Formats: sequence, C-alpha cells, structure tokens
Amino acid sequence: MRSAMPTSARPTLRLAVAIVVAFALVGATLVLNQRGSGAGGQNSADELKKSYAATAANTAKKADDAVAYSADGTHSHDPGAPAHDDNDPKTKNAISRSATTTDADTVDPTTPAQARRDERAAAAQRKQREVPLKHVAVDPPQPTIPTDRYNLFNACYGLQSTLNRRWLAQTSIGPATKGAGTALYFKPTDLGRYLLYSPARTYLGVKSGKPAYVAGKAGPAVNWTVTQSGPGAFRLFLPGSGYLATSTAGTAVFVDAPSARTQFTPSKRTGCTPFPEIAVGVVGRPTAGVSSFQETRGYIDAHTHQMAFEFLGGNVHCGRPWSPWGVSTALVDCPDHSLTGGYGAVVESFFSGGLGHDPVGWPTFKSWPAAHSLTHEGTYYKWMERSWRAGQRILVNLLVENNQLCMLYPFKRNSCDDMDSIRLQAKDMRLLERYVDAQHGGPGKGWYRIVKTPVEARKAINRGKLAVIMGIETSVVFGCRILLGKPQCTKASIDRQLDEVQKLGVVQMELVNKFDNALSGVAGDSGPTGLLVNAANALETGSAWKMTTCSPNDPEVHDNDQDTSLPVPSQDALFGALLSVLPASILDALPALPLYPAKHHCNKLGLTELGAYTIRELARRKMIFDPDHMSVKARKQALDLTAQLKYPGVMSSHSWSTPDAYPRILAQKGFIAPYAGDSTGFVAKWRRQLTWANPRTYWGIGFGADINGLGAQGSPRPNAAANPVRYPFTGLGGVKVYKQRSGQRVYDINVDGVAHYGLYADWIQDLKVIAGQRIVTDLTRGPEAYLQMWERAYGAKPNACTHVGQRHTKAFFHNRILRGQSWWKVITTAGQPHRRLDREFSYCATGGAPVTVTFNAAGRVVSVLS
Repeated sequence: MRSAMPTSARPTLRLAVAIVVAFALVGATLVLNQRGSGAGGQNSADELKKSYAATAANTAKKADDAVAYSADGTHSHDPGAPAHDDNDPKTKNAISRSATTTDADTVDPTTPAQARRDERAAAAQRKQREVPLKHVAVDPPQPTIPTDRYNLFNACYGLQSTLNRRWLAQTSIGPATKGAGTALYFKPTDLGRYLLYSPARTYLGVKSGKPAYVAGKAGPAVNWTVTQSGPGAFRLFLPGSGYLATSTAGTAVFVDAPSARTQFTPSKRTGCTPFPEIAVGVVGRPTAGVSSFQETRGYIDAHTHQMAFEFLGGNVHCGRPWSPWGVSTALVDCPDHSLTGGYGAVVESFFSGGLGHDPVGWPTFKSWPAAHSLTHEGTYYKWMERSWRAGQRILVNLLVENNQLCMLYPFKRNSCDDMDSIRLQAKDMRLLERYVDAQHGGPGKGWYRIVKTPVEARKAINRGKLAVIMGIETSVVFGCRILLGKPQCTKASIDRQLDEVQKLGVVQMELVNKFDNALSGVAGDSGPTGLLVNAANALETGSAWKMTTCSPNDPEVHDNDQDTSLPVPSQDALFGALLSVLPASILDALPALPLYPAKHHCNKLGLTELGAYTIRELARRKMIFDPDHMSVKARKQALDLTAQLKYPGVMSSHSWSTPDAYPRILAQKGFIAPYAGDSTGFVAKWRRQLTWANPRTYWGIGFGADINGLGAQGSPRPNAAANPVRYPFTGLGGVKVYKQRSGQRVYDINVDGVAHYGLYADWIQDLKVIAGQRIVTDLTRGPEAYLQMWERAYGAKPNACTHVGQRHTKAFFHNRILRGQSWWKVITTAGQPHRRLDREFSYCATGGAPVTVTFNAAGRVVSVLS
C-alpha cells in the first residue's frame, strides 16, 4: 500500500535510505568476513566504532561546502581532513591498472636488444606506402520531394494535399502557395517515425480530438508514423488519433482509414526552427577505402560501455546515449540528484570526490559531463558522431553488469542478473543502430554499424562507417558464480549461453570483472573502491579476495594491493562525511576489517577447469578473448593455454593486465589497446608498447576509453596553456575539427580534458602536440592491426613475408587462386597478404619473386601475376 508521503519529503528520505541500506549491507558483509576473529585490540569493533565517530566528527559536512582542490589534483572535503585523489593519475596512467607501481621491469621478458628491434620494426612499418582513401558523404541526398519515407530526416518541409493541392497551415488547409503553409522540421524518432516541430517550438499533435500544435516535451502523443502511398505521396498517422486528412471545409482532421484525403506531398522549404541538438563541430566528409577490402585507416576504441545507463539497476547512471524525444530528454540528471539539488548523488560523490554538483544537464552542462564525473552519460550519440567524423572507425562496446553492487544500491528499475542486463544492453545497441539510421536517411544509411565478423567490419570501415563490435565485461558471466568454493554453472550451461550471446552479436569477452567467479580469480580493486568491491565479493562468493604476498614479489606484476589495516575514514574523508549521518545502530554493526599480509598482493585463485573450457570454446567459436581483470595467476595460465592452442584471438583492451602479459599477447599475434587516461600518460604507455611491437605482424595501436564504466577520463594537460591544442585542427583525411558545443557549453580539451566522448578527437590531437605525428600514425593503423588479429582467429595464416615458413610457391597461387574467387577466399587459401592496397594483394612466395592478386570492384579475383 502506498503511503501519502508529501512529495517534498521523498528526496531526503530516499537519500537517507540509500546511505543506510548500502552501508548496512556492507557492514553485514564485513561481519560475515570477520566471524571467528579475535576481540579487542586497535582494530576491534569497539575501537573501530570510536575511530569512525572521531573521524565523522572531524569531517562533519554542510551540503553547500565546496570541494577544495590543490594544484596536484588531490582534494579534501573539509578543513583538516586528509587529502585524497579519487581521479588518481597513478591508476589511469599506469601501464597496468592492476599493478600501479611501475618503477621496475623485473618480469617483463623484453631485453634491451629486443626492445630496439621492435621499435625499429614499428618505425619501418610507419614508412610503408600509405593506403589510398577517398571521401564519402555523411548523408544521402535529399531532393525537394522525398524519395521514400526515411528521406525526410532532419529537414524542413511543407505539407501539400495531393487532393486539392493546398498546404497545411496551422490547423487548416491554406492557399495553394507553399509559403502559406507551416514550415515543419521532421525530427526522426525511429525509422519512419517523426516529431513535426513548428517554428514556434511546438509539435503537431492533437487537442480536443483535432490536429493542433501543442507545447511541452516530445513524447508518444506527438510521434507520427509516415508511410508512402506512391511517388511523392505520403500518409501521416498518429497512434490513438488516426490519419491526418483534409476535410471538405478546408481544415485538417483525423480519419480512421486511408484515402485520397490522407495523402500529402512533403516539399522542402525554409523557415523551420531546427530541433534542439548537440553540435558535432567537424567540417568535411569522412574518409573511406577506395575498395571495400583494402587496408583500413582510422582509430579504434577497444573498450567502452555505451549502454551502461542500464547497468547497476538502471538508476546509478544518469542520462543515456540517445532518446527518441531528443537531447533534452536524454541528457538529464538522475531524479535523486535533481530533486536534492545535486547533493543526493551518493555513488557519484563516492567515485568522483565531490559532495554536490549542478544537476542540470542540457542545455547548460555546468558540472557534467566531466572527466572526473563517473556516473553521468559520456557517450551521447552526437558526441560519438564527432569522434567518428574526426577519424574513429572501430568501437568495441562492452555489455557490463555487477550484480552485487546493483543489489547494494536500493533504487533500481532493471534486473540485477548479469545475463538479463547483457540481453537488455544488446537490444539497446540494436535500437541505437536503428535510431542513427533514422537520423541519416534509412536502414543501413547511418554511421553506427554493428558487425559480427572481420569481413563485415572491414566492409563497414571502407564505406566510411564506424564498425561497432559487441563484447562482454561482467562479474558473473553465464551465471558462473562460485559459492564457498563450489561452481554454480556447468560446461553445458556455458555452451548454451555462449551460443546465445553469439547470436546476439557478441564477439569479444572477458571472463571476470570485479568478483572471483567459477572461471577465474580477479585482480581486485584498491583503495576505497576496493573496500566496497571486496565486501560485495564476499556477498557473492562467501569470502573476501584470497590475497597473499606474491612469489616472486615484483613491483610490476601483482594484483591490486589491499590496505585495510586502517579504519576506512582514515583512508578517505568522504567515508567520514557519509558515516556522520548514520544511526548508532549501523555504527555498532561495523566490525574490524580483514587484514592481508605484506605487499605486493596476488590472488590465490587462478584459472579454473571451467575457465579453461570457456577459453577453448571461445577459440572454437572464433571469439576474441581478453584476459584483463584476471588475477596474475589466472592470466598466466590463460596465456599458456592460448599459446598451446596457437590461438591468436587475444587482446588486452584497457590496461587491466600486467607488464609480463603484454609482450606475450603481442608475441602470440594478438592486439593491445592501453587505457586512454591522460594524454601524457598514454604517450608513456605508447612508448613502452613500442618495445613490445611484434615485427612479424601488422603494427598498430588502439586505446580503451572505459567511458561510462566508472573509469576516469583524461584530465587537461598541466602545461596546456603554454603549448595548447589549437582550434580548428585537422583530423583524419583533412576534416576540420572545431571546439565542441553542447547547448550553451563550449568544450576545450586544454581546459576540460576528455569531458565526454566527442573530445577523443581532441585528445588524439593532444597526443600529437606531445609526441608528434608518429603516435597518430600508429593509432590510425590500429583498426587494421585489430582486424588482422581477428582474421587470424578465423584461421587465416599470417603474412608470409614475415613468416618464411608460411610461403607458397608461384604454382600454388596460379593453381589455387582462381578467377572469380572472393577476396576472403583468397585470404583463407593463401593467408594474409603483406599489403592490400586498393584492389591488389601482394604476397611473398618461395623463390623471392612477389605475387600480386588483382580484384575487381566487387572483390573478385581478376588476375594472379608473378
């Protein structure tokens, strides 16, 4: 039964309940962890309670107090409180996010001589003949009269009755002159559906059962379906009202059935008020391949969470990457943020370090999106479009969930089950693809193209599109929990769900994320985040992470170090501020925290039998395996297994592996995309990765943004004022990139860092300012390096010019490569070519003479020359 609580009281109660429930659950978890531990001593429950109380008193906080930041990025919430840095550059700029101490290379197997060889190999590939590119239009042409029902997208039209040739003007059918009719902006909400936006910023809808222009927000009541009844003739239908029609009295009416009265001809005109939208800020046509099967050029983000607005129950993340009703609906703050003036954001405060923010998104964007704001939407589709227009050509979108953290948060609209969330997010990706198609003229016309194979991806990129690859990063994949040491899944259940997700379109997978599971141990998290996640791990598995001192104990190769020897508030002032509002009963329940041995820490749990089985099945299905987030022990075992299988479909997508693993992955002909982080930190990671470049494979590098995944984005470069990115700058293929405008806010990488996804174009330019053209060249080769890794996962033999044992005779090419064969058949027969320029593949053959296979425009063999 619903209570009659006053509306004004609900935000405060919701905030209080959220804090109490979350900390009560964490407290209960810690009690479970400490059963059997001794009483008394510095870390006993009584002493810990006193410490909590003392720290809370010292950090008592008024809601309107500002967070004070110092020059080094650290901050404190109160005068005298210990400083801390929630946006720690040591984490986001480290070569390994699971081992942030990077002052030694004791386990990295690369010798100085090998490093010099690898750097020379990368440099040599940069000097190769560049691939030919062309420019393509962003949108198909829009003639005066639309060619189909999709062709009205984002343009201004008047509506003329085909019956009497008169024009729709407000709610009447006016004179037979175009200027007398109302100018309507057709904003697509889906394929064939539109909002009709008037110059007065109202919507053509219904009032008192009649067509009328209505004010207010867009929604289903003003969402028109357009169908085509003949050349130049269209019908407009409003669900619940009927077809727009002309009456004998010359007015606009609704009728139930289509007829001659319901046919209109849209005709392009001027005078519209554009529908509110975010600007892209890129001028020029995007690049594409001269052929659909040549080498690709662009940038690859190998790790992003675009559908994270659905995870953790759907109410932790604020905003979404699109809405049928536009930006003013998509980019709004969470209700508990808005209704409390920005001070109800418990999770945002925890991760971002601030106790309040301006809750208004569109159109002011005063506080968010921002590089340090981890719970607000960062991948709105127009920001993504900016990155694509500037040169990005592959996006790997990871479907993400964390069931225990979802259950800890008391407000939700979605299931916390990992697999339910994966299914929902996969569906959302298809809906976004439809929405982008609708914005650009119809099915297949949009720039956002979900692909399932390397062939589909190459074709999409060479059409100038963004190839979108679906992946999984979740803590309990396939329901494979481990409870008190016993797996809760079987090989049969893994097979069944692998089949399911592959049908959904999943290509790339991690086995673990935040919790140990029945497949593998995890690297864990550190600091305040680690305390919360470790507590949730205990709820999930029945025990905290089994961290022990590593042997050998190396400062670079270990899992995330745990420090629970001090009370939580002593480590993070934010805990003290939050705990100050908790009742004594909750404080009484908080026990001593678990103690771990000396650093550095390694998880005892490695790769399980079920984990090894899953990797074998990924290889059999030609899916890409990502060992990030695994414990050091598990990852070593996993890479031993992929080496034994000779499976090259391996990659690290966002620096959650350790330095011993990266050269192994590249040596196995895999791919690496370091976590983006700050531009200066990424340059350092790129320079380190050059020492691991495999001379025998195609060289290129990607980045993993991890945006929307509670991963901090790049901060402004400290010396940007002295050596800034200058606008406009030139992107891939010569496009001009200007400062990005979102509503009333103008973003500048020098000031804002990577505040949202659209600024990755600017971030790449910042890399160029720091390190020159070489790093940009290596990034533009990233999509091709990824695709060639993926092709090898499909069984394509590597480049014979660098693998002498893979070379064929000239006779082989003349006998086995036949006229009319597809380019993919050539690759599966003869292996990967040394180069693929325009319509020619070049191969090294025995005897020294090269072989050239030439194709027609359709990708079919025309000739074999040697």
